Amino acid sequence: MSEKKVSEAIEFRRSVRIFDDKKEIDHKVVKKCVEQAILAPNSSNLQLWEFYHITSNEEVKKIAKACFNQPAAKTAKQFVIPIVRKDLWKRRIASNVAFIQSEFEKSKNKDEKKKKGAISYYQKILPKIYGAGNLRGWANHIATFFKGLNKVVYRQVKKSDMRVVVHKSTALAAQNFLVSMAGNGYDTCTMEGFDSLRIKKILDLPAAAEISMVIGCGIRTKKGIYGARFRVPFDEVYFEK
Repeated sequence: MSEKKVSEAIEFRRSVRIFDDKKEIDHKVVKKCVEQAILAPNSSNLQLWEFYHITSNEEVKKIAKACFNQPAAKTAKQFVIPIVRKDLWKRRIASNVAFIQSEFEKSKNKDEKKKKGAISYYQKILPKIYGAGNLRGWANHIATFFKGLNKVVYRQVKKSDMRVVVHKSTALAAQNFLVSMAGNGYDTCTMEGFDSLRIKKILDLPAAAEISMVIGCGIRTKKGIYGARFRVPFDEVYFEK
């Protein structure tokens, strides 16, 4: 199976609702696509995501049932489920700090000021945002509003704002996965119709984890694409200033 160029993969990708039950997909290729997924850009490089790759027939059936056995789930050969893990922010901060220190030690041109600035960002600034509860988040929001009267400020400082940020990062990684799958000639369908509590139990996820989406994987049938691709006119969404 020949790989497609990025532009070709984007054109090839469709939300496939019915997968071919006679055609299997290689779990190693799907895993490689997940490896491509985590190369996605993400906020502060915290990588607050996890990906669950469901391959066993028993688990696939459980996930399909939790997705109401909709066609894209019932006919899927495998699933990949991106999970949002905002609760891991302390661990991810520590990983970034360790990486910065390691890179600094290996560098011949040691810029102590740059190193301290980077570490300060992770150890002082990010904890104030990610560690804020509802009350502190609103206090940050109000303080930011007044600071912003006279200068440019970062305004997404509430707890709910950070939840949106982490979901955006996870969605970027999911898009990488979709395009990578298409590049390998495999099909996908992103689903938001599922029982999140049941899936969290199947995956044994902690309460703080959130399911971004469920992605069914397989190979399309002609009936699997429900119609021609529709997008609103480009001039309704594209603005050049």
